[in-house]
Amino acid sequence: MLRVSATTNNTEIDLQGVNGSAEGAARGIEFGAELMHFAEAIATHDQATLRAARQALLMRAGAAVLIDAAGVAANFQRMVRIADAIGIPVDNMDS
Repeated sequence: MLRVSATTNNTEIDLQGVNGSAEGAARGIEFGAELMHFAEAIATHDQATLRAARQALLMRAGAAVLIDAAGVAANFQRMVRIADAIGIPVDNMDS
């Protein structure tokens, strides 16, 4: 979806940002590196890393971006829980 969105908007992006490249995340996406670190911190459940990433995003991008990013992350969590509740496998948690 990111690739198609970037193509539609004539924005150059580097999909390596999805794989943890801060340099890649920053290409074509405003606050991309900070957003990537914030998302990774949420996914790892590391509270100290999350506090640092949240503060960095707030200082660099402002409260509105931080709130939007937290809302998007919460929405993904909601979708995963709904899929799990109705029996749709999302991830193989045994690996």
